[in-house]
Amino acid sequence: MTALSSLLSRFNEPETLKMAKLGRELRARGVDVIDLSLGEPDFDTPSHVKEAAIRAIQENWSHYTPVPGYLELREAVCTKLLRDNGLIYKPTQIVVSTGAKQSLANLILSLVDEGQEVVIPTPYWVTYSELVKIARGKVVEIKTTAASGFKISPRELEDAITKNTSVFLFSSPCNPSGAVYSRQELEALVHVFEKYPQITIISDEIYEYINYVGESCSIAAFPSIANRVAIVNGLSKGFAMTGWRLGYIAANETIAKACEKIQGQFTSGANSIAQRAAIAALTEDLRPTLQMVEEFAARRELVLKLVAAIPDIKCPIPAGAFYIFPDMSAYYGKSDGNNIITNAADLSMYLLNTAHVSSVMGDAFGEPSCIRFSFANSRDKIEEGWHRIKLALARLK
Repeated sequence: MTALSSLLSRFNEPETLKMAKLGRELRARGVDVIDLSLGEPDFDTPSHVKEAAIRAIQENWSHYTPVPGYLELREAVCTKLLRDNGLIYKPTQIVVSTGAKQSLANLILSLVDEGQEVVIPTPYWVTYSELVKIARGKVVEIKTTAASGFKISPRELEDAITKNTSVFLFSSPCNPSGAVYSRQELEALVHVFEKYPQITIISDEIYEYINYVGESCSIAAFPSIANRVAIVNGLSKGFAMTGWRLGYIAANETIAKACEKIQGQFTSGANSIAQRAAIAALTEDLRPTLQMVEEFAARRELVLKLVAAIPDIKCPIPAGAFYIFPDMSAYYGKSDGNNIITNAADLSMYLLNTAHVSSVMGDAFGEPSCIRFSFANSRDKIEEGWHRIKLALARLK
């Protein structure tokens, strides 16, 4: 019998990927499954970005890349951060990785020792907690509610901090809730962080362009803590480049060098062609991104209207990203005669197997009363998906 490492018992498979896998298995059996689970834009990568990749192939950009990324790409990241966020970084503070998920892993492994605490507001992206467990750190959750807009207060932050706190990790716009922190809300949190110089703030800004309330402010914009902020971003969401697998961090040089050291033993440099394409994405025409966001905004209005027509669903309005995260707990304890719904996992599986619509249970995000539904799908698919959900929920008594 093969003996496996105990590491595998410390963390779970991502529920987002698990539900996508189950959906694919149903499709392989001929079932028409509507995917409202994965966080992937259903748009093609912009033409000018694809053309840059083609040029890179023709120009033989086919060799190993520097571990932190091509200098031109790191300069492009700095240009983007100044243009979009008013932040000044040097290329030596940028590390390019194989997706923002690797960027997060590099940071957690660089910053968290065994037993150290990482404060994470709920709900949070499924991988946050599991990366902390891989590093043998301790996850400290700050529970938020729909009434608070799924955002924390300065008092809640301060109450969660102990002498063992090493990292605060959050996203704005947030996956899964769509919450977006305003400049004033971030400033109030910054006043707390100013008291605790041992804490590094990891700010996941992968959804920054997909924002329905105006400018997305980075917590790195506040000079008093800017040197302790590590920004995580990437190309997947804002440029419809999920399969290109390219993310990056911007941080102080000590953190950047640490991430480079770790990455050097895992993957080395990211894909050469994807990097050349990313230079074009970050520095050239942003209109395709803005047009994509306009369509997401229209879909948000559509899905909110469809959900409002279904009884007993409490659905906050997301300010960013492309998900709704409704409270579905009114359906717990109900049955259609064959299936008993006791929790979000049961309800997600019920919707998959009876309505043939995939979603992700809220437990994976630290919020068991909710389920995440993506609206990164066509309007026709969204309408059909929610029609099926409405019929399936009506059968629960």
